[in-house]
Amino acid sequence: MREREIGSISATRVPEPDRSADGSGLRVVLVHDYLLVMRGAERTFAALAEYYADAPIATLLYDEAGTSGRFSGREIITSPLQRLRVSQAAFRRFLPLYPIAIERLALPPAAVVLSSSSAFAHGVRAPADAIHVCYCHAPFRYAWYEEERALTEVPRALRPLLRLLLRRMRRWDISASERVDAYIANSRLTRARIKRYYGREAPIIHPPVETDRFSVGKPDDAVLVVSELVRHKRVHVALEAARRARVPIRVVGSGPDHRDLIDAYPEAEFLGRLSDEEIAECYARALAVVVPSMEEFGITAVEAQASGRPVIAAAAGGALETVLDGETGRLVELDDVDAFARAIATIDSFEFEPRRAVENAARFSVAAFQRAVSAELERVAGSKLRSG
Repeated sequence: MREREIGSISATRVPEPDRSADGSGLRVVLVHDYLLVMRGAERTFAALAEYYADAPIATLLYDEAGTSGRFSGREIITSPLQRLRVSQAAFRRFLPLYPIAIERLALPPAAVVLSSSSAFAHGVRAPADAIHVCYCHAPFRYAWYEEERALTEVPRALRPLLRLLLRRMRRWDISASERVDAYIANSRLTRARIKRYYGREAPIIHPPVETDRFSVGKPDDAVLVVSELVRHKRVHVALEAARRARVPIRVVGSGPDHRDLIDAYPEAEFLGRLSDEEIAECYARALAVVVPSMEEFGITAVEAQASGRPVIAAAAGGALETVLDGETGRLVELDDVDAFARAIATIDSFEFEPRRAVENAARFSVAAFQRAVSAELERVAGSKLRSG
């Protein structure tokens, strides 16, 4: 494999950056936190992997079945933690090990390392003379803005230890951010957090949505939630609102809160994890799709609109960028159960055009995302070469 000293610069001309074998642009190594399931961040990463088709992939943990074979046949570099066969259900237990493991990932030579990070991937150590660009889904939430929530998820006796661990992780996170040449934010909220915690500016490139997977169907009388069942997703807000509105509700997804939510809301229909095809069918027949949490971007809201269904979302975070209030959905105050209940109860009276929702979702296509990321990598690489 041909390599080039990207940091050296000719006295007469700027050298060309190393190009990928498939002609898609710079020779890239891709890094993601962990590839155990296919959620929003993993789908975004899959779009990057599709575009940089010859790029090696590095990740802390990999599960081919859990990721539906989306990365089959690729060169996958994993950390030593892979030998522990850590599952999606258990990966939180190994939290203290991830910063060390990500720094020890051995990456092959490349012009650019493109990390996709919600927590740890931005801490990878790039090869000598490589440029590191991070597509940031969010700074690590538990270390920065969800610490109190994290503490409630462990027994009281362990909370002082976890608080100390998160304090150390904040210091590591800042140090890791200083090794990144450039950040890309997935939304206005993430851009603000990158500025607040890392002191860095970042352009916004919204995540991709595979809009062609969805089609308009005939809705029935139940609203829908598609989410990981973890506390910060606020699924209980949607369930309580549907109960107060006396409207049936279906929940797609699983997670640590699954059993507690089933016990608390026996009238709801919990479908667990479904295939892409089954989820698309659920969207198509939903009365509306409820997004009760504050998402950095929120792919679910876009997928719902691609299916021609209205969205009832918290007026916070990514929904402010993806949902047209009064046109493709309704935005209500975060954590206001009564406001969500009123929106659910009156959704039938909402003047909603499925075609308008589909048009709005098309703004977030995979192709548009891939072009924008490629252009930003080219821009950062060119700027780095010119500055020497």
